[in-house]
Amino acid sequence: MLGNDNGMSRRNVLKAAGASIATASASGLAAAKSGDVVEVNVGFSSERGRKAAVSKASDVVREFDSLDIVTAQMPKQAATALENNPNVRYVEQNGEMHALAETLPWGQNRVDSDVLHANGELGAGADVAILDTGIDSDHPDLTDKLGKGKAFTTCDTKGGCRFGAQKADNTCYESWDDDNNHGTHCAGIAAGDDNSQGVIGAAPDVTLHAVKVLDGCGSGSFSDIAAGIEYTADQGWDVASMSLGGSSGSSALKDAVQYASDKGVFLVAAAGNDGPCTDCVGYPAAYSEVMAVSSTASDDTLSDFSSTGPEVEIAAPGTDIYSSVANGGYDTYSGTSMATPHVAGVAGQLASNGTTGSSIRTQLKDTAESIGLGSNESGSGLLDAAAALGYDSSDDT
Repeated sequence: MLGNDNGMSRRNVLKAAGASIATASASGLAAAKSGDVVEVNVGFSSERGRKAAVSKASDVVREFDSLDIVTAQMPKQAATALENNPNVRYVEQNGEMHALAETLPWGQNRVDSDVLHANGELGAGADVAILDTGIDSDHPDLTDKLGKGKAFTTCDTKGGCRFGAQKADNTCYESWDDDNNHGTHCAGIAAGDDNSQGVIGAAPDVTLHAVKVLDGCGSGSFSDIAAGIEYTADQGWDVASMSLGGSSGSSALKDAVQYASDKGVFLVAAAGNDGPCTDCVGYPAAYSEVMAVSSTASDDTLSDFSSTGPEVEIAAPGTDIYSSVANGGYDTYSGTSMATPHVAGVAGQLASNGTTGSSIRTQLKDTAESIGLGSNESGSGLLDAAAALGYDSSDDT
């Protein structure tokens, strides 16, 4: 569930759920009944494999532009047969991932984003993609720097949600508009405009791109998210910010993050909100191509909801974060979802200065501040925006 201050539970973390066609495990099809129609991602190694997948499909949901994957609906028996085809790399249930946030403002000051702003470092020229529920297309804190948008799931504010999640009372002026609030909140953290109202983000002059891979209930399939990552890479954008995740991985998603990483995209994702726990970082954050971000509170302690594990590379503020929401509003949320765009915004600042891809990752880690947490809790330490760009915390005049 996506969190806000309306009295909802403070620990509403969505788990990965099966596709709506038929429930099955993320790695196989065992849970589906023999007569079920399942939605699967088929990774193929040749044109014969692609044709085999298409020929067995009752409906082809998506053919990727650059990745050797087809998403299709077909009878379980047909999907199982494809697993034995030598021209097919994998067949997996097209499961879901969800926006990571919970209930519940201060983060930019703690990581010294204000030092950058005082020195004229605003992120101009960099491109940051927010892969999420969309971005409010007419929010006064975001419209000035909104670039492209593309939707891989439908914007729809009508109807209810599973797990008690709530849709935003918003208008879908664009296909990539935010029908949930989560994506807009993350966008404001990364790049809220310096316009004397609302919030200032980590990099207020980066160009924000709305890649809508989650619907109004905060859910998106592996295929939706993989397609959004592929699209981001094909645009040549600098940063992909993913405040989403699930407890299980996906071969299609792994293909996509590898592709984007090879294209030089800096990928950052929320570690997850399963805490307190150990070794519980979710996907896609757990992939080696992605920087996993944990969450801290204002006293530099680990947020009680934050997932931890050896994959965590950096921590950022994630408890009680005030930012933009749909309809030009503002609200306070908490989650590793909120920590992630702090990192994405500072990554945009580095990209603005000519740093790219893996070098962004190295610079963020090398300049992180030690706050006394274990490496599995904060990785290299707390995000330090000033140090990342060569400033000191006192350089704020």
